[in-house]
Amino acid sequence: MNAKLQVLVIDDDAVVGRSFDRVLSEKGYDVSTVLSGEEALETMENTNFDVVFTDIKMPGMDGLEVTERIKARCPWTPVVVITGYGTQANEVRASVLGASGFVRKPLTPEMIESITLKAVNDSAATTADVIEAPEDLVEVETVAEAEVPKAKNSIAKNIGLFFASPFIALGYVIALPVVGFYMFVKLGREAFIKKHMSE
Repeated sequence: MNAKLQVLVIDDDAVVGRSFDRVLSEKGYDVSTVLSGEEALETMENTNFDVVFTDIKMPGMDGLEVTERIKARCPWTPVVVITGYGTQANEVRASVLGASGFVRKPLTPEMIESITLKAVNDSAATTADVIEAPEDLVEVETVAEAEVPKAKNSIAKNIGLFFASPFIALGYVIALPVVGFYMFVKLGREAFIKKHMSE
């Protein structure tokens, strides 16, 4: 890695933070550890982290509240919840809050490495999707631009019809008596011929 990926570990047990630091530092990550959710949020004001790990059960702000605050502030940052008190309800809530993972202690070095790698890869895939999104927008804009000449032609046609309509109406007004007179003469002639033929 050219630029070290930044990892934040939030756990009131300093031993957990040191375990993450030992395992991930050897793999080229830059690891920061804090002991509370409040301290984590302060730290995140000055540093953009690539992955955040948070314990659930901590004094003050618990890990789920920390997850919620982080995702509200930095929705693109993957947050992995770690706990020794895993319950189905906590796991569901963590998922709803946008956590990238939910893992139970004790963690082995292999687990720490694989969880971190998965979170980084998932985040990279999500970022790639977001970067590709503008292409779709460009396509929509191009289609919209293609519709503009049609709209202009339609407006021009409507304006033309608006100005031509009095003349069209005048034509009908002039033509109507002529057509009516022609029909009157034609019907009169047919009646005259029929009358003479019957005699």
